[in-house]
Amino acid sequence: MGNMNYGVIGNGQSAALISDKGVIAWCCMPAFDSPSIFAQLMDKKIGGKFGITLQGKNVSCEQSYLAHTNILKTVFSNGTDAFEVIDFMPRYPDRNDTICPPDIIRLVKHISGSPKALIDYQPRLGYAKDITTTEVSNDYVKSYCDKPTYESIYLYSDFDLKNVVKKKAIDITGEHYLLLSYNQKIDQPDLDAQLLAFQRTKVYWMNWVDKTQKFAQWNETIERSMLVLKLLAYQRTGAVLAAVTTSLPEEIGGVRNWDYRFCWLRDASMVIKVFTQLGHYRVGRRYLDFILDVIPYKDENVQIMYGIDRQKQLKEYSLDWLSGYENSSPVRVGNAAYKQKQHDIYGFVLDTIYQRLIDHPESLENLEEIWTVVRTLVRHVSNQWKKPDAGIWEIRGAKKHFVFSKVLCWVAIDRAIKIAEFLGQTHSIDDWIALRDAIYTQVMTKGWNEEIQSFTQAYGDTHMDASNLLMEHYGMIDPLDPKYIGTVNRCHKELCNKGLMYRYKNTDDFGEPHSAFTVCTFWMIKSLHRIGKTELAAKMFADVIQHTNHLGLLSEDMEFKSRRLLGNFPQGYSHLALIDTALALSE
Repeated sequence: MGNMNYGVIGNGQSAALISDKGVIAWCCMPAFDSPSIFAQLMDKKIGGKFGITLQGKNVSCEQSYLAHTNILKTVFSNGTDAFEVIDFMPRYPDRNDTICPPDIIRLVKHISGSPKALIDYQPRLGYAKDITTTEVSNDYVKSYCDKPTYESIYLYSDFDLKNVVKKKAIDITGEHYLLLSYNQKIDQPDLDAQLLAFQRTKVYWMNWVDKTQKFAQWNETIERSMLVLKLLAYQRTGAVLAAVTTSLPEEIGGVRNWDYRFCWLRDASMVIKVFTQLGHYRVGRRYLDFILDVIPYKDENVQIMYGIDRQKQLKEYSLDWLSGYENSSPVRVGNAAYKQKQHDIYGFVLDTIYQRLIDHPESLENLEEIWTVVRTLVRHVSNQWKKPDAGIWEIRGAKKHFVFSKVLCWVAIDRAIKIAEFLGQTHSIDDWIALRDAIYTQVMTKGWNEEIQSFTQAYGDTHMDASNLLMEHYGMIDPLDPKYIGTVNRCHKELCNKGLMYRYKNTDDFGEPHSAFTVCTFWMIKSLHRIGKTELAAKMFADVIQHTNHLGLLSEDMEFKSRRLLGNFPQGYSHLALIDTALALSE
């Protein structure tokens, strides 16, 4: 059984997953949401891959990130012969611009003995649907496919290109490079240029980490999570992706497989909050610009998610020719959830805007634009909050009056009032205060179940839902309020299994959930800490961070018993919640 033994490299343009054996098993070019060029992750036989390994028997591999970077090092050794591969996607500042081309650079470096490398280069463009043709010319290897649309990719190297394509063993004597690019290069690449790109990229990441706040406890864990989140921020528009993969299953053989290469306003808003908290204001500013670009000023429809290039249509379809991760089909592209009504997003977005205003007011030029968006969102809440919705978990069946959706409607109006006060625009504030009070009263009466002494998933039912733990985090209720303590205790009793949390346990449109949702485990840890159960919280936290993968990365879900990582990877929401929880525990 695998356990997501992959490292991620990226540069804000695209990303790649590289196995602990040095195989690029997932990569989309030229952008995160483009069709894949390597998708072994989704189909071992036909998906395509780019492997490098040491020829011979008894080969061991050790993989790590270079300290304070998103640059991955894999060392291959048989005891006598050894070499290393350094993998990265170039990213560095140049004049007023950030250089982040759709390129992967693989530096191969001799360590000891007389190692021979085997290179397995099998690109399968266009999600591996049709034939990819690979041709060797003097300067590069070109791979292309004509269907479903024309795609091409170029490989440059100082190795003999014919030997690379024929998978012949290659002597590793000094330093070498393989440069994979979506674009044909105008200047012929050489080793010096790749080594320079490596140094510049390394310095870029180290500088970025240096600007991040440091902590006495869990600093390395927080730092790795911050580096993951930074990889998920799309350079062109400021959008933040949920994950770099599609259709990694929530349970092996299950059908809860979704494409996460989009920007959910909820996840991204919380990511930005953490970035701003830890001193990275530029990411926050660029994401706020993205929000202002996608949110319609005055009409009704605000979507829960958008494409990373601001696309509004995210039509969902299946890649039926791919067998799926460990045969968990379907493999989906697009996400039909973009059509859903989820009233919680208004609260997340307004909370983000409020955070930006108070954290860094002097950097905001577009205050009038922001104020228009605030008033638009308040109007949406006013018109929508009494209606049922699909809820935070995007349940595709019947709509309900989800308690958490109402809580976030309260957050939306609360933050709008604070923004109005901040901007000195208090003329409509009385109506907003009345609206906030009305939502509060309804949640406290209809959301509370006296019999079980807890807030429930939806009005009038008895199901627990981990999202209600956030009531305190967003300031709607005091941590020592008996109603909140009751909810935390009841959630822990009903949804916690072997130290990990279900989102909810009731049957939804895909049956009963079977895996733990990592973000909910972190919410529970933070909540236990808040109500004074600090020892239990610390114990649960230590357990979860012990079960990240070999590089400190987390996916969306964990299996209760084995702690195996499941779901899309690496998952922004999980890393975000890890940081948030670590900050709370170290207070």
